[in-house]
Amino acid sequence: QVQLTESGGGSVRPGESLGLSCSASEDIDRFSCMAWFRQGLGSGGELVVSLNSDGIPKFADSVKDRFFIARDRTKNTISLQMYNLKPEDTAMYYCAASSGSCAWGVYNFWGQGTQVTVSS
Repeated sequence: QVQLTESGGGSVRPGESLGLSCSASEDIDRFSCMAWFRQGLGSGGELVVSLNSDGIPKFADSVKDRFFIARDRTKNTISLQMYNLKPEDTAMYYCAASSGSCAWGVYNFWGQGTQVTVSS
């Protein structure tokens, strides 16, 4: 069973930065798509960014130019670097992986999540 483990969440002030990491128990090259989702309290889930097997990301408009994703095949990790954080970025962030394409939009594997809180 594939395991995805997120780390790096925490509490920051508006305008600060934070990095998240997702470590996979298996070779991430087996996944056609990996992604970060988030879910705020009382709100639905949002796809923050997806990364296809070619390494091409697709960001939600709400985080474009503030969030960046990277993939490290040697460590089987993907990371999410978040800059200029806003209170509305407060959410539980989840790493997900799919055996299908990003366009398919179905994710087989999920991490447990890591909390990000942005507050002054």
